[in-house]
Amino acid sequence: MLRTHALPTLIASSLTLAVSAAVAAEQPGEGVEVLPIKSSIAEETFQTLLVMEALEDLGYEVDDIKEIEYAAGHVALANGDATFMAAHWDPLHIDFFEEAGGDDKIVREGTYSSGSLQGYLIDKETAEAYEITNIEQLKDPEIAKLFDADGDGKADLAGCNPGWGCEKVIEHHLDAYDLRDTVEHNQGSYSAVMADTITRYEQGEPVLYYTWTPYWVSGVLVPGDDVTWLQVPFSSLPGEREDVDTALADGSNYGFQANVQRIIANKEWAEANPAAAKLFAVMEVSSNDISAQNLRMRDGEDSEKDIKRHAEAWIEANQATYDSWLEQARAAAE
Repeated sequence: MLRTHALPTLIASSLTLAVSAAVAAEQPGEGVEVLPIKSSIAEETFQTLLVMEALEDLGYEVDDIKEIEYAAGHVALANGDATFMAAHWDPLHIDFFEEAGGDDKIVREGTYSSGSLQGYLIDKETAEAYEITNIEQLKDPEIAKLFDADGDGKADLAGCNPGWGCEKVIEHHLDAYDLRDTVEHNQGSYSAVMADTITRYEQGEPVLYYTWTPYWVSGVLVPGDDVTWLQVPFSSLPGEREDVDTALADGSNYGFQANVQRIIANKEWAEANPAAAKLFAVMEVSSNDISAQNLRMRDGEDSEKDIKRHAEAWIEANQATYDSWLEQARAAAE
């Protein structure tokens, strides 16, 4: 027979257990540390912060973002020295992924952002005046000289930072399309190189550059209005993708595969944290939203506080979608 004086203790214990269970269900990541990483591309902060906000709402203890370039970042994830990266480009980063251990070490479920294009563009005025539609035409020294900004007789191509992955494709293309003698691949700080390119465009000079979407550049130099994509003569990629056809569904061929961006994470950590793994798989942000935020950064709203405010505003504007991600993540932990 249960003694009446034991009832308060029993009730209190039951309530404590109930509250603990409710907290565990609401915050399945409580007490678990998360180490986010991103490349040196500042515009990837927005996507990364959205993931971090969601993880914090699930109870995870999220550290500040650590900056590391893609190749080393994939290795850090594989070794457990980092938790997740929100901007893995598939298939552009396939070599980084495989070299780090591939599916045995890293998980990459779901599509975070789709419709990512890459390629070469020139100003529309020069394209129309000289009927330039294909990058192979820059083999002609006279055509190449149109884009010579430093007086060396070669076309100046505003290119891709070392370590991003795109630089390997560009360097491969210079050889594959016989452009090495007439085109100079200008590398360094992409933002600085493109700032110079935009200035020259605004001064009425011809420009030639590489870029990708989603990104702010195409909000300033608008394809179809200000600039035009260049085709490539045939598909040609380095590494494991050497036999891949880069033509798009409409027949256009810009020399790069259409990509999706994925959230990738250390496999062992993800398996131990099914709520986070589910979150990584279901989160999805439109490329238009990313480009719009990136343009705000280009226009001066680029401080940490600015970007955090952008992320919080996006969540508020998409609250039902955001809440559904959290619900799915919590359900996966049960």
